[in-house]
Amino acid sequence: MISVGRRFAAALTSGIAVAGTVYVATGLAFFTSNGAAAENLPAIAEYFLPMALVLFVTYSIVSALEIHRYWFTAAVVGLVLGMVSAIAGTALGIIATGAELNAEAFTFIVATLLGTNLIFVVVTIIAAVTVGRRVWNALTVVPAQPTQLIALVRAPSSQLGEGELTHLDRVPVDAELADSQWEGYVAALRANGFETIEVPAADELADSVFIEDTVVVFGEVAVLTSPGAESREAEIEAVRVSVTELGLELHEITQPGTLDGGDVLKVGSTVYVGRGGRTNAEGIRQLRAIVSPLGYSLIAVPVEKVLHLKSGVTALPDGTVIGYPDLVDNIDLYDRFLAVPEAEGAAVVVLSDDAVLMSSSAPKTAALIADLGYRVVTVDVSEFEKMEGCVTCLSVRIR
Repeated sequence: MISVGRRFAAALTSGIAVAGTVYVATGLAFFTSNGAAAENLPAIAEYFLPMALVLFVTYSIVSALEIHRYWFTAAVVGLVLGMVSAIAGTALGIIATGAELNAEAFTFIVATLLGTNLIFVVVTIIAAVTVGRRVWNALTVVPAQPTQLIALVRAPSSQLGEGELTHLDRVPVDAELADSQWEGYVAALRANGFETIEVPAADELADSVFIEDTVVVFGEVAVLTSPGAESREAEIEAVRVSVTELGLELHEITQPGTLDGGDVLKVGSTVYVGRGGRTNAEGIRQLRAIVSPLGYSLIAVPVEKVLHLKSGVTALPDGTVIGYPDLVDNIDLYDRFLAVPEAEGAAVVVLSDDAVLMSSSAPKTAALIADLGYRVVTVDVSEFEKMEGCVTCLSVRIR
């Protein structure tokens, strides 16, 4: 967003640039068309000065309102302001001579639009489309900065082992080892260019480390989810605060809709959403209504064999969907599918165009992906895998 001071300065500068250009160009046109006689200069300068002053004021106002943003609106602005300035400026010139501004004078003023002042109107249109817009953009458009990689993370609860389970039998979880593995995971993100932002930990929320389920990000738009497990509903509020502080446009899935972020797989402009135990039809409908205007196509995918869609499939940087066939319900739904040899290898986090992060529990899959020309970073997340988690669950990546 442009600050008020910057907008004001840019508007005034644009006004000066347009009015000055029109004043000089129109004056020179009349000077040369009248034989370039030096004695004519004062009269020409005096005649067009009131018009230029009116143009400066009106164009500055238009600039501040950004009505001239597009070339065609700038052309309309030039036409309207050229005529207004020519009429008002000529009227001021007549008043300055002490003459009465009556019906006859007004008829004369209007007639000048097809005669003496026509060149002023034409030059104003050209200047508004070219000079005005270029000066405005030069003063207001901030050069694009390199894309900043951000990852939201949340430290594990000491009660991680008491979290929700759907497809796996419960086994003991080593909380201290989970803490150590989480720190290694965060360190791997940082080592690969991500700035990590920690959402405040919540020890009373056993599954809160799986932050991916709470929010899905589409460019500058963040969609807060509606967890399918009632025990996880309280995870949303702290994430809402962090997302708001990042300045993202906020949307939200509301009851009776349910949606877990682990069920959302983005592949280019296609969004696959798992319809399973945690995400229902209403949640998918609400997400479709949010992302369709953003240019995304949403494809609903039935999920029965795993907790979340991304427990069974994820995608490589080139868009190839990978998965462990025994855990994939509908392989034919994906345009390009690559089978991997280990269940733990189905989940990868895209770090860059040529690098992925994955679990060290899947060495055969790591070798397969490396053989495709990718740099593979592995981390130990075994304690989270006991709770049906994976590398994608532990962060929300924002690009």
